[in-house]
Amino acid sequence: MTRELSGLLTADPGLPRAGEGTRGVVHVAVGVLLRPDGCLLLTTRPRGKVYEGYWELPGGKIEAGESVDAALRRELLEEIGLNIGSVHSWRTLAVDYPHALVELNFCKVFDWSGDLQMREGQAYRWEALPVSVSPVLPGTVPVLAWLQQERC
Repeated sequence: MTRELSGLLTADPGLPRAGEGTRGVVHVAVGVLLRPDGCLLLTTRPRGKVYEGYWELPGGKIEAGESVDAALRRELLEEIGLNIGSVHSWRTLAVDYPHALVELNFCKVFDWSGDLQMREGQAYRWEALPVSVSPVLPGTVPVLAWLQQERC
């Protein structure tokens, strides 16, 4: 269950927050990989991570001194084995998860090279909207709505 308040999405609002009041923001680069047929790439959260098995968009943490573009390139190569072409910054969303406060920097990607390799044991699916996979990570849910709105 999620709710969006004042530009902040609160995931699982009934659960306590780890380090509430003292936690910093984790900055994340997220790739919205879109094929010409409109399908987008979703992967599952790896075993042992928070929200294990939930479907999400690929990406990862931005390291100190790293740009969103550079982080996305590094993460997608490390995580799924793809070299990406142009990165199109799109939207940013803050999500208050029980375990962390996260700023998601969503970037659209239309071209890449390499074969998908799920290097963290994830599953993957190319999905059309509306997606058929479940459960979807709370921070991914708004992206699906935004994409649907763009198509209407």
